Amino acid sequence: MYKTTFEELCERFTSGDSADLSALLPEGIQDEVGHFNVFNLDEISPTQRERPTVSCASRAFYKISFLTGRSQADYPDRSIEISKPTLVFTTPKSPFYWSPAGQQTGMFCVFTADFLHPAKSGVMIDELPIFKSPEHPIYALSDDDIARTQRIFDNMNEEINSNYAYKYDLLRAYTLELIHLGQKLQSTVMLHPNHSASARTTSLFLELLERQFPLESPQQKVMLRTASQFADHLAVHINHLNKVLKETTGLTTTELIAGRIVQEAKALLRHTDWSIAEIAESLGFSDFAHFAKFFKTETAIAPGAYRSQTKSLNYT
Repeated sequence: MYKTTFEELCERFTSGDSADLSALLPEGIQDEVGHFNVFNLDEISPTQRERPTVSCASRAFYKISFLTGRSQADYPDRSIEISKPTLVFTTPKSPFYWSPAGQQTGMFCVFTADFLHPAKSGVMIDELPIFKSPEHPIYALSDDDIARTQRIFDNMNEEINSNYAYKYDLLRAYTLELIHLGQKLQSTVMLHPNHSASARTTSLFLELLERQFPLESPQQKVMLRTASQFADHLAVHINHLNKVLKETTGLTTTELIAGRIVQEAKALLRHTDWSIAEIAESLGFSDFAHFAKFFKTETAIAPGAYRSQTKSLNYT
């Protein structure tokens, strides 16, 4: 069996190119609505699984991951350590980086919105609470939920390799079962309909913020940097935007923007050979000094020291 490295998968997902993505899709999927596939981390090259340098924008896909190794999920407002079996939901708009720590085990499935088209699944995917809530959909599992999740993924893996004529209908059912399991694990507050307007505003803000990332070249620039700029684009008063984001995330607009910029800065310092001046300019800073001051305020370490530190960790 051909083993695809996780970095290769991420690179193909990020490109969103249908020709490249076709290599990841099972035979016969073009006869169905949308694309779906399931992967076992055990079948990915062990060397690649152990590298703590993977960031995956996953632009073209929704993704449900069952992670059983140690890793870290980085969001604009905080980082979450994963130390026990966990279920993670991401969307093409998710502002999310995943950093594995050591050998990884588990499974994940990827699918397009069309795979769960209402005509096939009976649901509107972007209206499902798991995908519209501003709450980070990452859930540590109980022993019972671990067994259930493993069983669902095993069923997916078995079914996708079968010759059953209606296997994609079954795969949709398994996908929806995982989604419903995740929604059961969501906080009841975020599922309450009175929060839908605030959740939508938060979702639109995060989408607008994330649309500027990841930065692929030094020539790409972050254009929206201030709370007032985001409020103008969303056609809301800045005070209303601050109030909504504070209620739904616990952070102000400015804090969320700064958090996302510093996450991108860390990724660029870790994963590119751009000069720090190039990184500063791409992130919208007027000069190196302003960027260095911002980065040190947010992280308590200078950008050059951070780059040296992370590179030394990657080689130990």
